[in-house]
Amino acid sequence: MTQNPKSIFYLIVGIGILFLQSCNPESKEISKPNIVLILTDDQGWGDLGINGNSQVNTPNIDQLAMKGVQFSRFYVDPVCSPTRAEILTGRYHPRGGVYSTSRGGERLDLDEKTIAEIFQSNGYNTAAFGKWHNGSQPPYHPNNRGFDEFYGFASGHWGNYFSPMLERNGEVVKGDGFIIDDLTNNALDYIEKNTDKPFFVYLAYNTPHSPMQVPDIWWDKYKDASIDSTHRNGSKEKIDKTRAAYALCENIDWNVGRVVDKLDSLKLLENTIVIYMSDNGPNGWRWNDGLKGIKGSTDEGGVRSPFIMYWKDQLKPQIISQIASAIDILPSLMDLAGITTAFDKPVDGISLKPLLTESNPTWNDRYVYSHWNGKVSVRNQQYILDSDNQLFDLNSDPGQRQPIAQPSEAILSELTKAKNEWINNVLSELDRDREEIFPVGYEGSKFTLLPARDGIPHGGIERSSIHPNSSFFTNWTSTQDSVTWDTDILTSGKYKATVYYTSKASAVGSTLVLKQGENEISTGINEAHDSDFLAIEFDRSPRDESYEKDYKPLEIGIIQLDKGHHPITMKASEIKGSEFIEVRLLVLEKMN
Repeated sequence: MTQNPKSIFYLIVGIGILFLQSCNPESKEISKPNIVLILTDDQGWGDLGINGNSQVNTPNIDQLAMKGVQFSRFYVDPVCSPTRAEILTGRYHPRGGVYSTSRGGERLDLDEKTIAEIFQSNGYNTAAFGKWHNGSQPPYHPNNRGFDEFYGFASGHWGNYFSPMLERNGEVVKGDGFIIDDLTNNALDYIEKNTDKPFFVYLAYNTPHSPMQVPDIWWDKYKDASIDSTHRNGSKEKIDKTRAAYALCENIDWNVGRVVDKLDSLKLLENTIVIYMSDNGPNGWRWNDGLKGIKGSTDEGGVRSPFIMYWKDQLKPQIISQIASAIDILPSLMDLAGITTAFDKPVDGISLKPLLTESNPTWNDRYVYSHWNGKVSVRNQQYILDSDNQLFDLNSDPGQRQPIAQPSEAILSELTKAKNEWINNVLSELDRDREEIFPVGYEGSKFTLLPARDGIPHGGIERSSIHPNSSFFTNWTSTQDSVTWDTDILTSGKYKATVYYTSKASAVGSTLVLKQGENEISTGINEAHDSDFLAIEFDRSPRDESYEKDYKPLEIGIIQLDKGHHPITMKASEIKGSEFIEVRLLVLEKMN
């Protein structure tokens, strides 16, 4: 068959045009973007150079902000776990059952779909590194909430930042070096090994949350620094705590730079959305751009967070002044990634994509609510109605220094109505009286960790701190003393029980007993394991949290656990010397 030369010419030209188009980056279709969400702990709006603080050095975050999108009015919650719940679900935290920061009140209801589950079901590799503060035991554990990989700790705070006890996918491991550096190392390793599919990485740093433990390399710069700019309530400021917070912020900044550099070296920056934010206001009275309140407050200083989004060549640098909130993160990322998922429950947040990508977006005013410990505030683009029902104009008075003396009745009525409706329709969903029972033996999960935090001491046993997170049980002096964990055994079977403990030499020869109903095992304390407090030389200001020790694992034995709501009890049938062991953690490993 004879071919027409002109047809062959047009065919060759057509193929050439298609080839050239495929080589043109501007015409290349963008694949699903990778996402790296960096969340810090107790870092205030004013803890960054980009926000006007000349006393802290954060060049990498500042550069990220200048090259990306900054939100000048972005809101989170007054404390940790509620913000995290809202990031995960796009819904206000009372809807998800989060009402506390410890003892089960931090757990996110199991019928809530998480951002990790959504992205995982849409072909993403998912990983969480750092602080997980929405439930410790499976099925509340991150590996059961959509994250393929987890390395970090599941608690409100941690007592030691230097090679601490952590967990990897439910199994207890020991960290390697300063915790923020270690978390970053693991995140970078994960990113490098998971470029076959798009990835969602949740990098949740646990600083500058106390204890204010800082490596020398960062502390030396700040330990004698003059703190010239202080909080507006300067008499309350603890200067060494401020210095330590700034040193921790500079360490965070260095690690953020490492993340960006890794993405750049792997040629992933063009298709990776990087988010940087904090979970609440500063954990102390330090400079915060004149804002009222600190962590725990529903005022501006307690809930206004840095929020930076960077997507190279896809989002133009700009400062967005429209109010936004943690509940907007899930719908925004889904929209940017082209993911559509039907929700069983309504999402409270809205997509910020129009603000991020359009020159003149149509955008309606809205309300953003803040709640903690019975206090509720509501704000729109111009005003805040605070928890005492005082009205402030945030355009002219962003520091809430003087309530409006004669507020407009229409504005006051509007915000009061919005606040009451939220209290009646959203806050009313919160069940503060629910019984907190801790699950054991969830199907598909090998390990269940029962920390002292979730246990109940009886008799003379005391916690090492009034703050349950990261605490241990001590002052165990009588065979009448005991510790119980109120547990729901989800799967009957045999479990290997291991206790993490310390003990003085005088306790050798004592006997530990573990019981569930009629099921009982015991073991002797055959080895002393006394320990000093760890890394206390790196505490740069006094702490409220418990110190940590070097806890030793002791296998108690194999115990049969029967399905149902049955408490697990730990006792001493014999105590040698004046005091029994100190207990940090009970680990139950499913054997079948």
